[in-house]
Amino acid sequence: QLVESGGGLVQAGESLRLSCVASGRTFRGYVMAWFRQAPGNQREFVAAISWIGGTTYYTRAVRGRFSASREITKNTLYLQMNTLKPEDAALYYCAAGSPEFRYNDYDPTDFDSWGQGTQVTVSS
Repeated sequence: QLVESGGGLVQAGESLRLSCVASGRTFRGYVMAWFRQAPGNQREFVAAISWIGGTTYYTRAVRGRFSASREITKNTLYLQMNTLKPEDAALYYCAAGSPEFRYNDYDPTDFDSWGQGTQVTVSS
């Protein structure tokens, strides 16, 4: 089970930190990811992190502004989002799966466990 939190309403240029608590199984060897979906759009990849090594990869649109991390002892995944833009507004999901880690955008079908999402709204 994955449960996200931390979403909210911020102004452009501000920051938010999303959290995702994972439970119910071990995620050793898994890739964890963040996706987002704005109304009328497909779910799109944001960031991925390998659970054990902490290796990260970001989609181009957020590179340099977002940072993914995890705290293994707390089974928690984080997404630090800085310098938020109105186009970052979306429902953000965390996901877990067992694809090989790669330096390329992931597809939602690569992941088999999903949270319920947390809403991020950015006003201009």
